[in-house]
Amino acid sequence: MAYTHPQLATLYDEDNPDGPDHDFYRALAEEIQAEVIVDVGCGTGLLTVSLAAEGRRVLGLDPAAVMLDQARQRPGSERVQWLEGDSTSLPALRADYAVLSGNVAQHIPDPQWQRTLNDLHERLRSGGMIAFESRNPQARAWESWVGEGSTTRHTAALGPLRESTQLRGITGEVVSLRFETQLPTTGQLIVEDLNLVFRTRQRITKQLVHAGFALKAVYSDWQHNAFTGTEPLMIFVATAGTRRS
Repeated sequence: MAYTHPQLATLYDEDNPDGPDHDFYRALAEEIQAEVIVDVGCGTGLLTVSLAAEGRRVLGLDPAAVMLDQARQRPGSERVQWLEGDSTSLPALRADYAVLSGNVAQHIPDPQWQRTLNDLHERLRSGGMIAFESRNPQARAWESWVGEGSTTRHTAALGPLRESTQLRGITGEVVSLRFETQLPTTGQLIVEDLNLVFRTRQRITKQLVHAGFALKAVYSDWQHNAFTGTEPLMIFVATAGTRRS
């Protein structure tokens, strides 16, 4: 689901609860004793607010106003500087840590993804860390999302929903999907189109290096097991080199 509709945005936390992924990213922040953190594609701010410990400056950035509306209502939201936009909206920083959780990298097409990495490198101190995950294209995750017909599920936020996911096409690394959600209580049909970029490990590594990062590790899960090439998830951790002049 794209969660771009105001009603669907209220489902985001229910569909994407706090879990081992957030634990992983929080642990990295503690490990490097990060004092300035940028959460890119922060969504409803579930992880963002938890990063905003005393003595830290945390910025939550997202292009979707409906998601930020949810974030600003969250307890503790006053500890975060919320910004609507993409990486070009970030102020000048010497950040210690940039995190892009929830497979945000796949939502940013090329060439904007390379520009995002470049922008984050410019806003991280030398040695600062970037961490994010992306699905392994070899696992073809989209095939498990697309089904025949629609299904009904019950949600705490909106009650019963009738949902279907359709594959609109595949062009190179880009998988185009259509999500249809009907609210049975009102009959309202919400249609969202989403393009996800499934980059290989090699391609992401090349893009990181081009932006000035040194790859530290690629994990296959939140327990720090190494990615060997076949696992469905790739978790990248890299450090920023000396800033370009």
